Amino acid sequence: MNSTDFIVIRNDLQQCKVIETQLPDAAALPADALLVKVTRFAFTANNITYAVIGEQLKYWHLFPAPEGYGIIPVWGFGEVLVSKHPMIAVGETLFGYFPMATHLVIEATDVSKRGLRDRAAHRQEVSPVYNAYTRVSGDPTYAGQQGDFRALLLPLFMLSFLVDDFLAENEFYGARRVILSSASSKTAFGLAHLVHKRGIPVIGLTSRGNVDFVSSLGCYDEVVTYDQVTAMPSAEPVAYVDMAGNSALRESLHRHFGAQMVYSGRVGLTHRASEPEEPTLPGAKPVWFFAPDQIRKRAKEWGPGGIDQRFGAAWAELVPHLPNWLDVVERRGPAAVREAYLDTLQGRVPPDQGLILSLAE
Repeated sequence: MNSTDFIVIRNDLQQCKVIETQLPDAAALPADALLVKVTRFAFTANNITYAVIGEQLKYWHLFPAPEGYGIIPVWGFGEVLVSKHPMIAVGETLFGYFPMATHLVIEATDVSKRGLRDRAAHRQEVSPVYNAYTRVSGDPTYAGQQGDFRALLLPLFMLSFLVDDFLAENEFYGARRVILSSASSKTAFGLAHLVHKRGIPVIGLTSRGNVDFVSSLGCYDEVVTYDQVTAMPSAEPVAYVDMAGNSALRESLHRHFGAQMVYSGRVGLTHRASEPEEPTLPGAKPVWFFAPDQIRKRAKEWGPGGIDQRFGAAWAELVPHLPNWLDVVERRGPAAVREAYLDTLQGRVPPDQGLILSLAE
């Protein structure tokens, strides 16, 4: 049996192709291994970020590819075709981190009723969250459109949740307003939803073409286009959460707000326009928000299950909004996946679309 793999050139993401790789037959699988068919996965601008920083954060290590190429990781669903583990049945559905491929071999360990982990040696240099799989067979919250929304937004909303928690814990550094760049992105509007609920005004920065969508979400108190950022009132302290990763925009905002820029957090790279060397800017020093640090801190403070409980409650409050915010668009087959990938890379996917893809026809 072969797997169909979608690969990209690591240092030139425009260059991509589909290849066939041979899978081990059932008898050759190691003890406790699973052969999983990747049934569907979400693809968003966040997956492009995984590729952009794949070297630094070792995302390329997760799913080996030919020299110079990489397989971009995606969140999605898989069906167990072959199981060498006594506690996992053929036909089970798993939710987690998969390659852009039709199949994956998982070396199952730490198996419980709720999930399992892949112990493959090449996957151990990343955060444990990327090696964990949830067993979701028969769970209606992972089926159909609900499952699609989870694949599209759950990992991103966890980041939104952690940034919101971090800012609230620090009393927003005294800011009276929170500014989010790339306001149409899923991580940004998830964060806007949470901050808005706290009663802190949220300003969304976006391109002219996305103004109507961002305004329609109802979680931004004000929407400002990028060419108008220096027209914003600058007398009150603001916190800036940078989803765009655009150095020129960050510099404009810092020089406009000066000392009133009391927090400047870097979260995303949707614009992929950061300069390696940036000047010292007025106001708070821009710092990367590192989600695992906040997870470790809260896991210790909140105890076992504390993060899951709080995040689950926040997710449950978000879910009713999602059908009004996003249209799920499914595309199947190598040609459709390639088109969806290039559209996302070039920023051509409308913000109200959520792409669910499969390499199988």
